[in-house]
Amino acid sequence: MDTGDTAWILTSASFVLLMTPGLALFYGGMVRAKSVLNMMMMSFGALGLIGVLWVLYGYSMAFGNDVGGGLLGDPFEYLGLSGLLGEDNLSGTLPGMAFVGFQAAFAILAVALISGAIADRAKFGAWMVFAGVWATIVYFPVAHWVFAFDNDDAGVVGGWIANGIEAIDFAGGTAIHINAGAAALALVLVLGNRKGFGREPMRPHNLPLVMLGAGLLWFGWFGFNAGSAVASGNTAAVAWVNTLVATSAAILGWLLTERFRDGHATSLGAASGAVAGLVAITPACAAVSPVGAIVIGVLAGVLCALAVGLKYKLGYDDSLDVVGVHLVGGLWGTIAVGFLATADAPNGVDGLLYGGGVDQLWRQVVGAVAVLVFSFVVTWVIGLVIQKTMGFRLDEEDEAAGIDQVEHAESGYDWGTLGGGHLGGGTRPAPRHTTATPGATSEVSA
Repeated sequence: MDTGDTAWILTSASFVLLMTPGLALFYGGMVRAKSVLNMMMMSFGALGLIGVLWVLYGYSMAFGNDVGGGLLGDPFEYLGLSGLLGEDNLSGTLPGMAFVGFQAAFAILAVALISGAIADRAKFGAWMVFAGVWATIVYFPVAHWVFAFDNDDAGVVGGWIANGIEAIDFAGGTAIHINAGAAALALVLVLGNRKGFGREPMRPHNLPLVMLGAGLLWFGWFGFNAGSAVASGNTAAVAWVNTLVATSAAILGWLLTERFRDGHATSLGAASGAVAGLVAITPACAAVSPVGAIVIGVLAGVLCALAVGLKYKLGYDDSLDVVGVHLVGGLWGTIAVGFLATADAPNGVDGLLYGGGVDQLWRQVVGAVAVLVFSFVVTWVIGLVIQKTMGFRLDEEDEAAGIDQVEHAESGYDWGTLGGGHLGGGTRPAPRHTTATPGATSEVSA
């Protein structure tokens, strides 16, 4: 056991766990005032549920010895984390439990990301059922595919993407972002559009909240990417710098796209561009040079800024642009490895533009497409079953009244006291719409 590596991974795990509350703020500010608590509760619900499932059987399904041709880890090998408490149980240079905690934060975030696509219209109880089922059937197996590596010395067999086709996904471009983005698209198609989508303005109600959330996500992402080196060495340092510069470049790419397209560079665009850059560099942060990271970031900002507008043309209501940012950004970052990877970087592979031919490129494409198709199809089935049984979609009357009041009997803001008045009798007035400054993404234009 290396105490320096252990300290780094525990710190990184804490950073990654902070990303889910950061996501709650980011998503919460982007919805209307009558939906802010429900939006944040979907992230906190994932924190509660997935943390428990990960300990009970999720870690074992993801990192247990393979029992199905690279498709699934043994769910009983580490059931309840049995056998991992002793000091002699190491994962590389780390205590086994340190790696368990680090990966738990990834699993929680992957589920929470999906919620932004179905803002304003999903029953909270149905969301919690979906979160548990999706994590079990989709995320835990895909994490095994991508993150579980063979260990010949220990007789451990891992997942087919990591070891069979050897696609590079350093920190989760496929397992987290393509996975969640494809699931988000499937759920949007199952639940349908919000009432008034395309006709009524659905602006972000609190842009400072959005920017605060984006800042926390960026901070936490250094643990997400650099922590995935699972050691406090050069690989972590390269991943850290690439994460910084790709995200910076993506902000510029998004803002320039807005400026030429709309005439304004917006705060929501800056926040969204940062997230797009973080998503895109995630699979590539140890495979490319800092200059390659800049290219990935700039193009991520441009591509994702253009992608978020497609829903109005295609007619699907991805409320907070999970598809436009996470699916598109994840696809671009994963495939970009096949073009921009350099053997000088820690992953040690040359892409097409560095003389490596198409060898790595086809591996990246196969891994990305496999996760996309699997996640979309299985999520569509899960969502449809929940909709047909317990009901996933909120009634239109309840949606119009405000999901916070209907689902949680709370309001995000006490409107009765804002003007100096007194709210008596324990009653809560219905939330009202705000008129926040238009931003850049989904809640901007109808």
